[in-house]
Amino acid sequence: MTEAVELQERSYHEPPTTDVLPGSNQSFEAIKDIAFGSVAGIIGKFVEYPFDTVKVRLQSQSDHLPLRYTGPLDCFKQSFRSEGIHGLYRGISAPLLGAAIETSSLFFSYRIAQKVLQGTISPSKNDTQLSLIALAACGGASGAFTSLLLTPIELIKCQMQIPAEANPSRGVGPISIITLVYRHHGLLGFWHGQLGTLIRETGGSAAWFGSYESMSALFRNYSQRNLLSTIDGVFTPLPLPIWQQLFAGAVAGVSYNFIFYPADTIKSRMQTGEISQAVIGKQKTFWNVGQTLWHKQGIRGLYRGCGITVARAAPSSAFIFVVYEGLRNWFG
Repeated sequence: MTEAVELQERSYHEPPTTDVLPGSNQSFEAIKDIAFGSVAGIIGKFVEYPFDTVKVRLQSQSDHLPLRYTGPLDCFKQSFRSEGIHGLYRGISAPLLGAAIETSSLFFSYRIAQKVLQGTISPSKNDTQLSLIALAACGGASGAFTSLLLTPIELIKCQMQIPAEANPSRGVGPISIITLVYRHHGLLGFWHGQLGTLIRETGGSAAWFGSYESMSALFRNYSQRNLLSTIDGVFTPLPLPIWQQLFAGAVAGVSYNFIFYPADTIKSRMQTGEISQAVIGKQKTFWNVGQTLWHKQGIRGLYRGCGITVARAAPSSAFIFVVYEGLRNWFG
């Protein structure tokens, strides 16, 4: 029974425990991470996108004018009245690509980070049990890597989501926005807001994976006998029931979005500014935008739109983990 307890305490997402994985097997695992993560991310993005549009519009309201929206519900009503459901899904093409890249990158780099850490702790074997703190650190590393891929996509997404009258120089589609950014700022212009994305993704991903692993471990500890099967005398962990995966994923989504939300607010304000008005070397920095927002609106301004963000993050994150886990279990 000791073997069973030890196996249960081990993370469900830890890499396979063979001593040496052939290159082809490693490549196949990477392909599965990318494919399954992409599908899960796209489904999650469809669920959350209208709420994300409302969040960005709330975050990007001008400091110098009266607030256009009194809250999430008012923003939703005004947006739906003036633009319909199409307006709430405006610009979703880039975020769908971003969701596929983000989620696949997170799961792929999370697994790689675990293998690297395991190899550092115990080079002689790959089945070293990682603590929850170590797993959270692996999540943070995966988020830091993913932020580099995500910032350009989020820049285009944020420009697409704001109302056209708020940024008249903006193009009408992603291609025109890409052209405008490159014309005024060159290649590096696509990473405007990178620091905010880095902070949000590093800290948020640590909280995301850490919360999910913690909740999963808690469920397994309370359902020990029901979650173990024996194959050829070897204890094998069974997948968590769907409702437990959904709950763990929802908790992870709330943790990811709430803790580092101010960084996301500052990033959104940086990325929704008029592209043509700023020149290289004179763009507002992360700290400039943060200080201005703090002085004018305080903590309330930094957390504007947080409620709706957390509300959409719970179901979106729950679906992401359930879809990813389901595909992993189905295809092995």
